[in-house]
Amino acid sequence: MTGLPAGEPGLPRVRLPMSPDEARRLRAGDLVLLDGEALATVGMPTHRRMMAEIEAGRPMPTPMDGGAFFHMGVCYDEEPAGPGRLHYVNPTTSTRFNGMMPTLIRRFGLTAVGGKGGLSRDSVEAMRDVGCVYFSFVGGASALLSLGVTEVVEAAWPDLIMQFRLNRIRLAGLGPVTVAIDAHGESVYDRLQASATARLADILQSVRSG
Repeated sequence: MTGLPAGEPGLPRVRLPMSPDEARRLRAGDLVLLDGEALATVGMPTHRRMMAEIEAGRPMPTPMDGGAFFHMGVCYDEEPAGPGRLHYVNPTTSTRFNGMMPTLIRRFGLTAVGGKGGLSRDSVEAMRDVGCVYFSFVGGASALLSLGVTEVVEAAWPDLIMQFRLNRIRLAGLGPVTVAIDAHGESVYDRLQASATARLADILQSVRSG
């Protein structure tokens, strides 16, 4: 990876939102820390509502164009003026939303998405078209990831439960996270699958021999 500012502790830092050109400079397998802002939700009803709003031609309740969108739950104190002190963030599995992500990526020109487990080939094609990367968050590392979130800036669609809202979070060194799918279509998941497939015959032979 070239041209990115050095971060601490020894990792590059990426500021969100990125431009498509900045996203295309990242490569599958890069390990980075994230600064800036992103939207986060774990809600299936939220994704369905976004799709309905797109179909109806209505604007989102908070800007999404060119932004970063994470499959991540957010928990915080609810104050009369809005979100209060952050308690934690926790990523969820992105494949749950495969049917909607290509549309969301293209419609809003998202340059970063993230969660656990990757996305479908249709989503990867949308990412290539737009200039978008997929960040993989470590499962079970909520305590570590929460240290990289300084504030919940706003919570759109407050009629939904907290984790389902479109929560805008401010980041300062979130991670480390892995660029699991880059904007050129390269995927660490594909590499792992190819490696496992290549070893399968030897593994089966070893089992039979044992």
